[in-house]
Amino acid sequence: MIFRKAVHREFAATATAVFVALFAILVTTQLIRLLGQAAVGSIASEGVLALLGFASINYLPVLISLSVFISILLTLSRSYRDSEMVVWFSSGLPLTAWLSPVLRFALPLVVVVAALSLFLSPWAQLKSAEYRQTMSQRDDVAQVQPGAFRESAQADRVFFVETGSGENEQVRNIFVSSIQNGRQGIMVAREGYTESARNGDRFVVLLKGRRYEGVPGTPEYRVMDFERYAVRIETRERQGFEESSKTMTVWALWSKPTPQNLGELLWRIGIPLSALTLAMLAIPLSFVNPRAGRANNLMLALLTYLLYSNAISLCQAWVVNGKMSFWVGVWLVHLVMFLVMAMLFYRRISINPWFKLRRAWR
Repeated sequence: MIFRKAVHREFAATATAVFVALFAILVTTQLIRLLGQAAVGSIASEGVLALLGFASINYLPVLISLSVFISILLTLSRSYRDSEMVVWFSSGLPLTAWLSPVLRFALPLVVVVAALSLFLSPWAQLKSAEYRQTMSQRDDVAQVQPGAFRESAQADRVFFVETGSGENEQVRNIFVSSIQNGRQGIMVAREGYTESARNGDRFVVLLKGRRYEGVPGTPEYRVMDFERYAVRIETRERQGFEESSKTMTVWALWSKPTPQNLGELLWRIGIPLSALTLAMLAIPLSFVNPRAGRANNLMLALLTYLLYSNAISLCQAWVVNGKMSFWVGVWLVHLVMFLVMAMLFYRRISINPWFKLRRAWR
């Protein structure tokens, strides 16, 4: 009992450290990508945190699976390096006796991974897609970011504001370039704001500015100073949300068994199954020769994880393309990995008696 608690404590501490490191890497990379999109105006700056949260939830199943795998691997590898495994084998316990403490630690986390993969991750994908569509359907002025040029949806206007917000707040130092009837108009103003008419139309009102209008390449230009100039904002039609297989629930995927939906369902089922298989596979992969390098088994384990994940993706692609049956794709990769795990267990178990016999002769 004391040994089991100590092992579970070490598993948990290592898994927490690995998860925090992986999660920090994920958040950093996603934040850089989203900030880049916000800088060019693809998304609104106020939507970065929400989209970052949805992306983090979406990747949680993979992060937890990898954390469980690496934590078990590192813990058992330390036992080999510190010669604790010598005591384990000398007491008559086989390598398979590690299955019980490993499964007691891994099974609750596998259940969490299954819940995230089957239910919460699709919800995060759905909310992220809806949020992106909501931001894309805002009017042109609402999408203007201070310090960045923004083109209208009809590509006939370019907006720029130096400071302030683009929606319901006053902005300063405004630049608007538009093309109407082959004539280019450029307006600059010190300040402006948006207002709504009684019929629902919205206008951006420029104050204390100047307008230049003419045909590019010709000297025919007019210059007009104004105290107040209103430009009507073109509103966009509200479009219905187009649902994809990644945003559909498990029941919706099962009720509409198209190849695309079955491929997505295969992926969602494969993540918790792979997490359970990897947790057991880490036991034979954790073998370390104390006199050899410490990173060899870790590199082999990461390569195994990449091959496993890519094999699931390959089966998913084959199911989507109709080259493989859904039920074959669900079990094929996991069955192969289970056989590999059984072979590694057999190899480690068959090697240990040979070492014991050689030590006895010495």
